[in-house]
Amino acid sequence: MLIMETIGKIRRLHYVHGKGFKTIARELNLSKNTVKKILRKDTPKTQYQRSHQGYRVLGSYVDRLRERLTGDIQEPKRRRRTAKKLYLELQSEGYEGSYDAVHEFVVHWRREQNKNLSKAFVPLEFEAVEAFQFDWSEEEIELAGIITRIKVAHTRLCYSRYFLMVAYPNEQLEMVLDAHEQAFLFFGGTCRKGIYDNMKTAVKTVLWGKEREFNRRFLQMCSHHLFEPIACTPAAGWEKGQVENQVNTGRCNFFTPLVKVDSLEELNTYLETSCRTWAKKTPHPEQKPKTVFEVYHEEISSLLPYRVYFDNYKVVPQVVSPYSFVLYDTNNYSVEVSYVGESVQILVYAKKIVVKFQDKTIASHERSFGRHQRIYDPWHYVPLLERKPGALRNGAPFKRLTLPSAMQSVRNKLSKYSDGDHQFIRILLQVPQHGLQAVEEACSVALSQGGCALVAGLLNPPLRNPPEESEWLTLSSPPTEDCDHYNQIYLSKTPTLREVAYAI
Repeated sequence: MLIMETIGKIRRLHYVHGKGFKTIARELNLSKNTVKKILRKDTPKTQYQRSHQGYRVLGSYVDRLRERLTGDIQEPKRRRRTAKKLYLELQSEGYEGSYDAVHEFVVHWRREQNKNLSKAFVPLEFEAVEAFQFDWSEEEIELAGIITRIKVAHTRLCYSRYFLMVAYPNEQLEMVLDAHEQAFLFFGGTCRKGIYDNMKTAVKTVLWGKEREFNRRFLQMCSHHLFEPIACTPAAGWEKGQVENQVNTGRCNFFTPLVKVDSLEELNTYLETSCRTWAKKTPHPEQKPKTVFEVYHEEISSLLPYRVYFDNYKVVPQVVSPYSFVLYDTNNYSVEVSYVGESVQILVYAKKIVVKFQDKTIASHERSFGRHQRIYDPWHYVPLLERKPGALRNGAPFKRLTLPSAMQSVRNKLSKYSDGDHQFIRILLQVPQHGLQAVEEACSVALSQGGCALVAGLLNPPLRNPPEESEWLTLSSPPTEDCDHYNQIYLSKTPTLREVAYAI
């Protein structure tokens, strides 16, 4: 390929000095055809087009690579493998070539399939402890054998690029609060600012410019951990480009191919370990000689220290129904029957439901993410058995009643008698007063002594040698002073009959 200096010489020799093709070719040691080609163009520009060299190094791996790419194109975008992932898979199968060959093949193949999408990002720069970024992504996993879509919270330190991913069934406010708590524990502190998009769980109203009206409970969490929330401009995701890019990084490295777990707890343990391992192996994008984990260790000493645990719940008011239920998100949760008709507060956590009445906890359940379900605690309904004994046989809560072994044995023995249910109800009614463990021990003793009717007597033994009536009437705090002198004063002040008659 001719350089621009040579082209310039050819044009000047011809147009300025008037020399012909042969003379110019002889002086510059070029072919006549080359000189003619340059002079016949209207523009001095030349363009080099490299011919495709083929994939000699890939060899037999081309078919495997093409097969994987063809399979990925049938999957949703979140499940498609990157060129780096495909390169690692080929390496495990014996490929000894370079990554560049694999990358070039993937780019050309996708371009032919019209699947090449280019994105441009504005580079961002942050100081240590200046800010973290938060965002959500939607991923697919195989949860207990079922393909399930979940929400994953991404929290990333902008300076060190250290991040944590936490999976949840959805992205409600209580999940946002819990995700922050998990991240701050993982990082060992927090930054001065948090950068968010305008997610509805945190931002109630988008006002003029950068002004936002945040959710009150979300602001309480920010105030507790001493950081300032900042919302991006609408439709300007590049303002938190690091965490936007991290969504693709996490998806390609941690969720491809399809992850199979039995529970979200197992998945979150896997994600925490994977995030830490990734940081230890990945070079920092700006401080090249160091890994992300090494830069994080430099930043951690400057982080705002982690404060005490913030109670991550949202409050929902509700009234207890006649069936002793409170309703939240289409699901019914039982409470103690004595609070039917009362106005209560439901504290909604990421994993549990707590019901309170005037600062007293009256129910606590593991949270259900199903639809239109009833979640019972059978002991909430036990006091009602005194008035409705027939509910022990057909009541829905009592079909889920799990009893300790000794109490179940007592129930089995009493079931042989016509009034067995009534007798067992008397035993159940002792649980709220004495506790389940005490009733279980009494049942064990009664079984060893051969009489189920002894349970109530063991829990409420009669008083031995009852005290005399005078002992019952004895003052618990007798006076310390002698009161006789008050009687003497009274008698000394009492007038005689003669003094009374004289006064009349």
